[in-house]
Amino acid sequence: MKLHIIARGRIGQSPESELVERYAQRLRGRLVVTEIGDTAPWPLFGIHLGPGRTVALDERGRDLPSTDLAALLARWRDDGVREARFLIGAADGHDAATRDKADLLLGFGRATWPHMLVRAMLAEQLYRALSILDGHPYHRE
Repeated sequence: MKLHIIARGRIGQSPESELVERYAQRLRGRLVVTEIGDTAPWPLFGIHLGPGRTVALDERGRDLPSTDLAALLARWRDDGVREARFLIGAADGHDAATRDKADLLLGFGRATWPHMLVRAMLAEQLYRALSILDGHPYHRE
């Protein structure tokens, strides 16, 4: 299953971009990162080859432990989902329509995080989830 982070804004050269790239390299082609403008429509359709799921990162979202995120991704993969899209909004977050269309609202706790940092946190959590599924020792309980 392809993991696709779709994020508003440009991350540029920064410590956060280096972290995102590090985890993308570790995922060896299983992670794609697409940047779009702050007001561009979300490219929810036409970018995947088959069934997909959409996850909107939102401060009101579910706070999943890493093992639960791994289990969810495994279930989607086993159900034939070809792509999981993770939407990261701009500074004002997501509108109600985007939240309503998402299959899951995912949060990283109740705090509000800078959207550039959320990219790095999400990339790490996706790497951790796949490490759990692959039986890799990266995740320690």
